[in-house]
Amino acid sequence: MYFLQHQLFDHLKKFGQEHLLTFWDALSESERHALVAQINSLDFAQIADLYARRNEPAESLTLADRANDPPGYKFSTVTDLTPCKSAKPITPLEAVEAGTEALRNGKLAFALVAGGQGTRLGFPHPKGMYPIGPVSQATLFQVHFEKVLAISRRYGYRAPYCVMTSPATHTETVEFLEQQKYFGLPADDVFVFCQGTMPAVSIDDGKVLLDSKSTIALSPDGHGGMLSAITKGSPSVLAQFRERGIDYLFYNQVDNPLVRIGSPEFLGYHILSGSELTSQVIRKRSPNDKVGNIVEVDDRLYVIEYSDLPESIGGQTNADGSLKIWAGSIAVHIFNTELLERTSQQASSLPFHYARKKVPFVETKSGGFTHKSGGRSVAQSPDERNAIKFERFIFDLLPSAKNAVVVEVDPPNHYAPLKNAPGSATDSPETVKRDISAMHAAWLKQAGAVVRTDVPIEISPLFADSPEEVAEKIGKGQTFEQMTYLK
Repeated sequence: MYFLQHQLFDHLKKFGQEHLLTFWDALSESERHALVAQINSLDFAQIADLYARRNEPAESLTLADRANDPPGYKFSTVTDLTPCKSAKPITPLEAVEAGTEALRNGKLAFALVAGGQGTRLGFPHPKGMYPIGPVSQATLFQVHFEKVLAISRRYGYRAPYCVMTSPATHTETVEFLEQQKYFGLPADDVFVFCQGTMPAVSIDDGKVLLDSKSTIALSPDGHGGMLSAITKGSPSVLAQFRERGIDYLFYNQVDNPLVRIGSPEFLGYHILSGSELTSQVIRKRSPNDKVGNIVEVDDRLYVIEYSDLPESIGGQTNADGSLKIWAGSIAVHIFNTELLERTSQQASSLPFHYARKKVPFVETKSGGFTHKSGGRSVAQSPDERNAIKFERFIFDLLPSAKNAVVVEVDPPNHYAPLKNAPGSATDSPETVKRDISAMHAAWLKQAGAVVRTDVPIEISPLFADSPEEVAEKIGKGQTFEQMTYLK
């Protein structure tokens, strides 16, 4: 172990990271092996390069003043009359027919990003385990899994379902899904994998932080970690897609129970437009809406984060008063598997983003590993932002995608994210349950039913996951005067 210690020191010294061995002599044998494994997993040359470029302006800042409307389509439920720019006219009926055919041929797989914890909800578990059904108390996981199961049954194929966790949620998520028997999906069709991690480094000097005397401060590498995660293993998830004849991957995040997973209309716009990556967007109500802005620059689509959009540009309007930069991303996408395979071979496909955060850390003394523990061995919580985290985002595949387009959707039918604590005015458990109930009540009314306005209504995806399916099962004039869960 002494020889290993000096080898490690020499390796780390090349990158100014020898402080990671500060507590070596105080570690147990198992702690030393764990620390060595973490050190060996890091690309210190990459970390040094990322830190050296930390103050370079975000690419989006150079794009904003050249941003134009992205090419797009309107989902059939959108009532806003502001036109979308599109190179190829496609009607909703044509889209539905094309999407339905692809589903009948078993061409669509599904991916759920579920790395978040319920911390802001006061819920000490993965967010996917949060009960959100307004009547049933079904969890977010149940809602999403049953939507995929409903598609599998309706279109007659075994739909692959990928679930990406984080180190903080992986074990509990796996145990929960196994206990729930994957809510009816065959275990062989569910691929649960953990996204990668990146170390947090000090803002002041780029040194990798320790969060204990034997562990490096690591954090998830962003939802862009999905791209590398689905290429790992033998066979990889992508390879299994290829074997099953999958051409498209539907992607959404766990916190939005209103998402229309596998919508034939959405899929049809993607297919008929010849797009390799199609994203759902909502029309921004104000320049300050906290959503990523999808724009077109030089015939490519990009996302400009709301924090990077200059006010002078974000507030610009068209002659009719509508915002020039209007397309707010809601993290719902369809990818061609060919795009995923191609870009997974290109290291530059997903650039790293920098997040400056408060990260608890163990203070060390530099200048080589010490034989007497030289720093504090207990992590300290900083008063100010002290660290840089590195993240990749899946939407950064947009510039690499051929014929990328957006599809505008309306929030009441597609978007109600669960983000804030109970009692909050927006995006809280109360508002999300209300939005679910309102949408399902509207589906019943559209089918000709009579629904009392003050009672909660919930429709299981296994009963119906669209107003059209509801109309097939509900008779005109049928009344709903009390709390109802259709399943």
